[in-house]
Amino acid sequence: MKGRASIHRDFTVATIDRRLYSAFIEHMGRAIYTGIYEPDHPTANAHGFRKDVLELVRALHIPAIRYPGGNFVSAYKWEDGIGPRQDRPVRLDLAWRSKETNQVGINEFAQWAEDAGIEMMLAVNLGTRGIEDARNFVEYCNHPSGTYWSDLRRSHGVESPYGVNMWCLGNEMDGPWQIGHMEAKEYGRLADETSKAVKAFGKGIETVVCGSSNDQMPTYPEWERQVLEECYENVDYISLHKYFGNSSRNTLNYFAKIEETGRYIQAIGGVIDYVKAKKRARNDIYICFDEWNVWYHNREQDSKNWRSWDWPEAPALLEEDYNLEDAIFIGGLLNEFIRRSDRVRIACIAQLVNVIAPIRAERNGPAWVTSIYHPYRFASLYGRGTALNVAVDGPRYDAEAAQDVNYLDVAAVLAPDGRSITVFAINRALDETYELDLALHGFENVRLVDHQVMGGNSADARVANTREHPDRIRPRQGTGVAVVDGAVKGELPAFSYNMIRLSID
Repeated sequence: MKGRASIHRDFTVATIDRRLYSAFIEHMGRAIYTGIYEPDHPTANAHGFRKDVLELVRALHIPAIRYPGGNFVSAYKWEDGIGPRQDRPVRLDLAWRSKETNQVGINEFAQWAEDAGIEMMLAVNLGTRGIEDARNFVEYCNHPSGTYWSDLRRSHGVESPYGVNMWCLGNEMDGPWQIGHMEAKEYGRLADETSKAVKAFGKGIETVVCGSSNDQMPTYPEWERQVLEECYENVDYISLHKYFGNSSRNTLNYFAKIEETGRYIQAIGGVIDYVKAKKRARNDIYICFDEWNVWYHNREQDSKNWRSWDWPEAPALLEEDYNLEDAIFIGGLLNEFIRRSDRVRIACIAQLVNVIAPIRAERNGPAWVTSIYHPYRFASLYGRGTALNVAVDGPRYDAEAAQDVNYLDVAAVLAPDGRSITVFAINRALDETYELDLALHGFENVRLVDHQVMGGNSADARVANTREHPDRIRPRQGTGVAVVDGAVKGELPAFSYNMIRLSID
């Protein structure tokens, strides 16, 4: 299989926001307890956080993390998680039908985020609570001193404010499953007033309003229009959520869902433009794709479990064993975010540890990475800078999710210093190598620095990393790709994800 592609230094999409490679973690299953926090674990630090997990998290260079939910936040009282641990109440979490001990609250999580080198992106409860509680939460986190909530924080041992600048206004409020679900106009009004209150605490604060929880909702995309018409001038981002699966085991259709995601982003971009024009607004709103991942391997059984169990504490939930096929898919989804970085400024993989996550951690046992960890890490490390337009001319296929899909999925990023290019290339063909010819226009003295490859055999599609075999799926050094006459040429193995780094002397 042969194809041609080209990039030009002057043909760009956008400067990629560093927060495109953010993450999400929720009080759900074992994400927090025995995931990041396990004070009795052999590797636990003085704050009770697992150092083995922290090491894997730090290697991802995550810029920001959304917390504490998710569905969990829509009935959460943040005050339950502050003050002496022995005085904190145990609550029933209605979202996931489990007990919440509140041993990790905002101050503990802020400590973990500092240890991990990650900026916090906090969500407020607009399901069972509202403006006043959101205002108090921001004051507790952000005001220096001299007021009730700021001095309460200081009495809890946190002298300096956290200075949190990203605030999510609820979660999936379009969903009937959400505690406190509202109609679009009702939610839009509440979000508008809450955003104004939150932003009153100082310049630099940004807010994220809830868009559709997925693009199959009956209210999509009318929800976005109605919500934005109520709050457009006072918010900065609208959220998108989407989870993916391949229950039918149709690999090419699975990969075609990347194109479906592009249509989703494009549609909401159109809604944003429409509302901006209708309101004669001067400000721009961007997309925060703050929940995305593969979620289907255990979804049906997990749904039965959490609806029937008797309020356990930190139960195993949504612990997916991701395979090679999932890793290639995740690489493609990250490529789509790069290609749409003019619209998508923030994106958060959901979630980070144990719950549909790139990192797994066994209670009182080891931590390891799932297959999706690797393309996520490569994108976070090398996908920062300027997204370049990539023109692709090659074989295509049709699928149920999308038609006219390129077998070659490629994104390219010019580093901030202009001295290197990273190409993320996927050969979606199951059994054929792809003879790549990627022309590099406007660049001189380009040489190959590195080529990492995952995959190469669709017979391994269902192979996954496990506790016993944590390195089954991992990158290896690629061969057969070189820079020849101003182009990247060579063969991409069948069914493979490739990270190709080029230097510009």
